[in-house]
Amino acid sequence: MTPNFSGIWKANLERSKLLGPMPKALLATIKHSEPELSVEMLITKPDDSEERLLFKGLTSGEEMVNSVHGVEVRSRSRWIGTELLIESWMKLGERQGNFCDYWSLSSDGRTLTMEHRGDDLAGQITFLEKTGMQNE
Repeated sequence: MTPNFSGIWKANLERSKLLGPMPKALLATIKHSEPELSVEMLITKPDDSEERLLFKGLTSGEEMVNSVHGVEVRSRSRWIGTELLIESWMKLGERQGNFCDYWSLSSDGRTLTMEHRGDDLAGQITFLEKTGMQNE
């Protein structure tokens, strides 16, 4: 059975290893109803300004296109066992960015791990903890 990632998740920034500037806080609201996945991230920067990122995907492998900061991001999501692999491609100036984000849930369903492997962000790992949440 595939995990359900629905919930409101708060990043544990002390445990996480992020490449790039460390935010003050990161909150992810995920709605997951197979095969649809919708993610809204609220990133609070060190100067207290906020940034929202929206992502929609299908876990069935069809390509989806999202816009992040005005840049077109093409993504495909698919299950590898109980892990969800979200592969994304974007053009960054003259170069092509490639991202392989592996999502997994802890056995108790309280920790969501987002780990980049074999991509431009390899080594980045974010641990998110479930907060009080609507049951969707």
